[in-house]
Amino acid sequence: MNSLFNRNLMITRRHFFRECGIGVGKIALASLLTDALAGRSRAAAALPLNSLALKAPHFAPKAKRVIHLFMAGAPSQLDLFDYKPKLTELEGKPIPPEVIGGQRYAFIRPDAAVLGPRYKFSKHGQSGAELSEMLPHLAKVVDDICIIKSVRTDQFNHAPAQIFLNTGFSQPGRPSLGSWVLYGLGSESSDLPAFIVMSTGSGISGGAANWSSGFLPTLYAGVRFRNQGDPILDVTSPKGIDARLQRDSLDLIGALNRQRLAVDGDPEIATRIASYEMAYRLQTSAPELMDLKSESQATLEMYGATPDKPSFARACLLARRMIERGVRFVNIYHEGWDAHSDVAGNLKNNCGATDRASAALIKDLKQRGLLDDTLVVWGGEFGRTPMVETNPALGRSLGRDHHPQAFTIWMAGGGIKPGLTIGETDELGFHVVQDPIHIHDLQATLLHLLGLDHERLTFTYQGRQFRLTDVHGQVVNQILA
Repeated sequence: MNSLFNRNLMITRRHFFRECGIGVGKIALASLLTDALAGRSRAAAALPLNSLALKAPHFAPKAKRVIHLFMAGAPSQLDLFDYKPKLTELEGKPIPPEVIGGQRYAFIRPDAAVLGPRYKFSKHGQSGAELSEMLPHLAKVVDDICIIKSVRTDQFNHAPAQIFLNTGFSQPGRPSLGSWVLYGLGSESSDLPAFIVMSTGSGISGGAANWSSGFLPTLYAGVRFRNQGDPILDVTSPKGIDARLQRDSLDLIGALNRQRLAVDGDPEIATRIASYEMAYRLQTSAPELMDLKSESQATLEMYGATPDKPSFARACLLARRMIERGVRFVNIYHEGWDAHSDVAGNLKNNCGATDRASAALIKDLKQRGLLDDTLVVWGGEFGRTPMVETNPALGRSLGRDHHPQAFTIWMAGGGIKPGLTIGETDELGFHVVQDPIHIHDLQATLLHLLGLDHERLTFTYQGRQFRLTDVHGQVVNQILA
């Protein structure tokens, strides 16, 4: 008895926990995990399955939706928008070293020769905007657009620059512009994805990171539509599956997912539930959307579109149809502007594929009363150098290298001042000398037009608040109507 009593006195709490195989740290961890899972479940319960429901903007918006015509690969602003006679005067001579200022390039030497504009320029419209002869259709709507010649970026390679323009960061993992817009405003469409992506060129350097939702729930990610056949794989039911069987299957899967959502609190389960329901509705809405036979022959000819032939023109016409059906954000990527060789031929091909349809989109939106609250953006990820790129070893001649210091975009509709040209570069088109506009300024302005304050539109992730313009950017008030 005394022996047992003495032994019990020697059993400490630490000895007890060790003998039980548990340890204080494990008990504390279990407690934390229980609290975390409970909090996660409460958060999931509070997260509506219709997270894309309409939300109030921070202030009255000018635009309700966006069509972004992304000219991936970077068009040459010096041959399309930013006419520099001095380049013709100096063609074939080394660019002055004081202009370069130590800047390094990927494919050309700092003392590379100057290359003059490959095409003629002339003034158009009441605004007198100066455009290249490669843009005859845009010239007809030049009084409806705002040309910005002083955009600059921090990135000089394609993938980082594309991702930077779309997400405000040069590496994958951040939410894209379209995702931020959906997060801030929600969707007006119940039968189509709120953020749709199309591609009509030869590929996209930045890939899916350009329309990713990043650390936002994947409900806000862009949905890529295919160019041919079903816009989304497997949207058509297989043979033997009728509507009743499919509806019953989805109801059962939805019930199981809701049970798991209540237990795990994973917002991605809510995304999956919403995705299944959207896929079901898409079986009706997608074929109707993609069928251009209801469009008049005059409209098809205005765009230069063939109903069943993939093209940039068809994508632009589809974009108009999408926003009519409540889609909030449409990205059209036309890859192929990377003119390291034969910049003249590159521009001829790409302008031939895009100029008519880009201008038609402006005309079509305007005549339907949609341009006033639809923001259209056209441009690439950076510009091209005033120096020539010639490399016999790579088979390159008369091209232009990447140029992040200055490039041109244009915008139209949705609260943008029409018929305006803003920004100026030096006589060689190398540096911005008036009204510099950084990518973050562009992003801040786009959100502002949609009624969103870029400093207030935030999401807490890993202990801090993030925003699209992380962490600077100013609204460009000069271009606002």
